[in-house]
Amino acid sequence: MLPHRRIDVVFDSVKRLQRIGATGNLLNLLQKQHPADLAEVFSGLPERERRSVFDTLLDRNSRLAMEAISELEPEVRVPLLIEYGAEELALFFQEVPSDDAAAVIDDLPDTLSASVLEVMRRKDSDEVQHLLEYADQTAGRIMNPEVFALSEDLTAGEAIAALQQSSDVEMVFYLYVVDERHHLVGVISLRRLLLVSPETPLKRIMTADLTTAQVNIDQEEVAQLVASYNLLAIPVVDDENKLVGIITVDDVIDVIKDEATEDIYRMAGVSSDEHIFTSARESLQKRLPWLGVNLITAILAALVVRLFQSTIDQVVALAAFMTIVASMGGNAATQTLTVIVRGIALGELTWSNSRKALVKEAMVGVGNGTILGLVGAVFAWWVVGNPYFGGILALAMVINLLVAAVAATLIPIALRALRIDPALASSVFITTLTDVFGFFAFLGLATLFIEYLD
Repeated sequence: MLPHRRIDVVFDSVKRLQRIGATGNLLNLLQKQHPADLAEVFSGLPERERRSVFDTLLDRNSRLAMEAISELEPEVRVPLLIEYGAEELALFFQEVPSDDAAAVIDDLPDTLSASVLEVMRRKDSDEVQHLLEYADQTAGRIMNPEVFALSEDLTAGEAIAALQQSSDVEMVFYLYVVDERHHLVGVISLRRLLLVSPETPLKRIMTADLTTAQVNIDQEEVAQLVASYNLLAIPVVDDENKLVGIITVDDVIDVIKDEATEDIYRMAGVSSDEHIFTSARESLQKRLPWLGVNLITAILAALVVRLFQSTIDQVVALAAFMTIVASMGGNAATQTLTVIVRGIALGELTWSNSRKALVKEAMVGVGNGTILGLVGAVFAWWVVGNPYFGGILALAMVINLLVAAVAATLIPIALRALRIDPALASSVFITTLTDVFGFFAFLGLATLFIEYLD
């Protein structure tokens, strides 16, 4: 991506050239840009100008235009494409790799996407249709089926000749070796291939122990494999260990970005397919259910406070300080939850080490509660003028931060065991627990020691 100031210059130039009708200069500028930069330019333009600029580029350089389309968010690219007929779109999609074409076609309305697949060339259509048959967010859906492979019976010289004759190889750093039935049997680095004598059989120099991704595994697991083994690409195999595709590091980066965005959205109770330009009506429909759940949890916390109404009536200062206990518990829970959910996502936290994580987070909770509780106690003593009030506040904070730490550790683990996304549902339950336990601990202790608070 261009530096911030440079992309701003390009953006302003595109708007100016489009406004004055300097089509030739506009095309020259657009064709000098990287597809990712073009995508950023398109996203920033008003809808009418965006369509005009895109149509101009598509008419002159359809490959570059479609590469830019593949970099855009669905809510931006779909309106640019639906104005074209299936015949035109089929030609356009032949300009990009099958995996990129499948991703974009999947975003189109069902009737239009079906028509496009029918019109596309048989080979390309079959490849795209095959990719769309795999479940969303799996290795099969994001792989590129056009993978270069070498027969295990070749020599190094023959392999180099085959590579030289190949017109479009996406990844040449790794060369995969297959048997006569297309089973994946090994991998050779390009460097290794070039350093041996031409007569050397591939079987002698290939590495048979290689990391692969099953076609149906989750894309997040693919990203973990690539990151763990520092790979530039990973081969995708089916149940019979036949080589069916390849996933390169650029696709993995997109997966990591998408998964991180999804987790952040879900922890906030926001749908992962909502974006900044999603319509207000659609955003309302997506957000309202989770806000409704939060309302129910808030009502539960209010009912707990209601149980201790008589205590609050006797010591009015409790109403002011009880929010401190609840909010500190919520903040502490958020910290723990973030660490735990990340650990689960990266595969760092398992059943075998969950106990160790629980003990550690409990110790952190008690430590934070003790230190912060003492600070809060001194402040409460100074404001209220009663040392017992400060002691009750401190003890309540220790209890609530311990509960927050334990809950933020166990709930995500339990939800993962139930095959529920911990990032989606954990925050709702934990907010309820920290609020309820915070109010209950503080007001309950105040009720027990009410005689010392008068």
